Amino acid sequence: YAYDPDLKMLYYGSGNPAPWNETMRPGDNKWTMTIWGRDINSGEAKFGYQKTPHDEWDYAGVNYMGLSEQKVNGKMTKLLTHPDRNGLVYTLNRENGDLVNAFKIDNTVNWVKHVDLKTGLPVRDPEYSTHMDHEAKGICPSAMGYHNQGIESYDPNRQLFFMGVNHICMD
Repeated sequence: YAYDPDLKMLYYGSGNPAPWNETMRPGDNKWTMTIWGRDINSGEAKFGYQKTPHDEWDYAGVNYMGLSEQKVNGKMTKLLTHPDRNGLVYTLNRENGDLVNAFKIDNTVNWVKHVDLKTGLPVRDPEYSTHMDHEAKGICPSAMGYHNQGIESYDPNRQLFFMGVNHICMD
């Protein structure tokens, strides 16, 4: 969880859908795998951004929500940065949930080709899908994730996040 006392908002992530066998649960499985921005006084959800619709890999992105203020298009902006178990780092405008950026932790992340910044949706590589009658090999990251429950920090002077990562893939 993270809290912005100026905006009076709380930020957190929801976990993965079940059962893990993705063939048994069609659709995006809203509102799993979502970064939530919620008004602390009313409890109203101000936004929800789903990172891995129809999660097939158990990436449960409930970990670190880093708050910072940085320039976006020349304007200081309140941001939320989330390194996810799915191998991507997401940056959202924490006032409204708009996606600012999403990039791979490194180039070995292969379940996704990239995130379409206009739609916010991941462009998947079907070779690494876990659907029935398909044996996927070398899916990166593993269910443990490239980023899991590690401790992160943000240095506002350098405008850098520091995070621990795993390098484990799975079949």
